[in-house]
Amino acid sequence: MGLYAVVVAALLVTLTLALIRAFKGPTVFDRALAGNAIGTVSMLLLAIFQFIAERPEFVDLAIVYGLLNVIGTIAVQKFFRYGDLGEPGDDAPSKEERA
Repeated sequence: MGLYAVVVAALLVTLTLALIRAFKGPTVFDRALAGNAIGTVSMLLLAIFQFIAERPEFVDLAIVYGLLNVIGTIAVQKFFRYGDLGEPGDDAPSKEERA
């Protein structure tokens, strides 16, 4: 149990530093990266909890949470870079036509 406590403490320190970067980050991309790091650390904490509680089904939850974290981060980055998440169809008005 001692080694697990050290790992959890290190992950909580990492989580605290990522939260500071999320609130203090000078750009949107720094904040998005911090959000991704928070999701990754949460996934690792869930996996460590699985070992402590001896419940192997939590690994599946951690994997699903990690996949959602990656997809969400890509979607946020695409939105802030291009202004939308999808390509409009041929009959949809362009940005210039809408303005």
